[in-house]
Amino acid sequence: MSTALAIGGVSEALRNFIDSGFVQANLAGAVGAAITVSAVAPDLVGLSDPNEPPRLNIFFYQSVPNVGPGSRDLPSRDGQGRLNASPPLALNLNYLLTAYARSDAAAEMILGTAMLLLHETPRLTAGLLRSLLDPAALPATLLALADTRLADQSELLRITRLAQGMDEVSKLWSALQSPYRPSACYEVSVVLLESDRATVRPLPVLSRGLMDLATGRDRGVAVQADMLPPLPTLFSAAPLLTQQSVARLGDTIRISGVRLNGAGATARLTHRLRPQALEVAVTPNDAGTQIDFLLPGDAAAQADFIPGVWQVTVRVTPPGEANPRESNGLALLLCADPVLVDTGPPLNLPAASAVRGGAPQRVTVQLLTRPQVRPDQGAVLMLDSLAENAQPRANAASALVFSFPDSLPAGDRWVRLRVDGVESLLVLKTGAAPVFDLGQRLNVP
Repeated sequence: MSTALAIGGVSEALRNFIDSGFVQANLAGAVGAAITVSAVAPDLVGLSDPNEPPRLNIFFYQSVPNVGPGSRDLPSRDGQGRLNASPPLALNLNYLLTAYARSDAAAEMILGTAMLLLHETPRLTAGLLRSLLDPAALPATLLALADTRLADQSELLRITRLAQGMDEVSKLWSALQSPYRPSACYEVSVVLLESDRATVRPLPVLSRGLMDLATGRDRGVAVQADMLPPLPTLFSAAPLLTQQSVARLGDTIRISGVRLNGAGATARLTHRLRPQALEVAVTPNDAGTQIDFLLPGDAAAQADFIPGVWQVTVRVTPPGEANPRESNGLALLLCADPVLVDTGPPLNLPAASAVRGGAPQRVTVQLLTRPQVRPDQGAVLMLDSLAENAQPRANAASALVFSFPDSLPAGDRWVRLRVDGVESLLVLKTGAAPVFDLGQRLNVP
């Protein structure tokens, strides 16, 4: 396949081919002057200079997707985001050949000779392309075109005259905003552009299911006598004893799904800021539809867990199989619980504080959270309906600092803390009606 530079390679190959053809046909003797063959935009051709030599210009004005077999596929990736298929980009290239001259009939002679050359050579073979893009034939600024691999692609380059009416030609020249000159349109097909990026190709399948070592035969395709997913599948993950969708440290998390029974069941929790997953050994119920596990609330959990969005998966070895399988992932929202009162041992976290002062006078709030908020996470503190962003800090163990305007009224204010879009719990839904949690208040002096 060709590289991404192949379009430029086709333009330069056409330019060199026509230039060589003009020399062999002694067209300069017929016109009475040396002829320049260029590949630039028509508006760059100098027409005001009386010393401008006769010229044939090759202008690439459009690429059209080739609709041949196998050209409709798109690049694909596997479940880990790795490129496993990169089909070539198949293109047809459209060119405008234009002749420029100041003497009588010279432009027509130039254009006619170029059209005859392309008519007699409707294909650019591999050998011809190698000679046209030989480094010795290229200027120093275009040496990169010698390595486009155009000569190595599976499809030959075919040159076809496009039959365009006067209406289409006039629209094209109007779009170019250049004075009309004798011209002809050609299509070069097909150019196959392929990426140099490495792809991942799976190994051939040796067996369908487990192999019986005694008989050497595979188990075949396993079927289930129901409409449920055949592999471990999770449906929901949420705190067990509350009606909240957001979890706190110390909560029990209930996972619901199917095909969760088996050996060595482990819940795996991953977060974007953790290089490795947290793994918790779990025990599914007998039906394999439910798993409960505890989010620890000790001092170690302060550093291990991170507020925000976690992904929960379950890894288990199903009955009768030798290799573990991993379920789909579900989002688990873990809030940063603001510490508003002294926790005492063993955590020994001090209470939040609010101080009014400074010049100009503002209200400064400092608080710690469970778990710790990382320095590169965004934190927003809301006191009633007034919100402020946390000030930058160096490490996760230091307190979050917020500066509110002096207009913040004194008294007890309702507290909400939002970290990476996950908000702390203020509303209790365990009773007959939702109420604010009285423990989520901060006294502002």
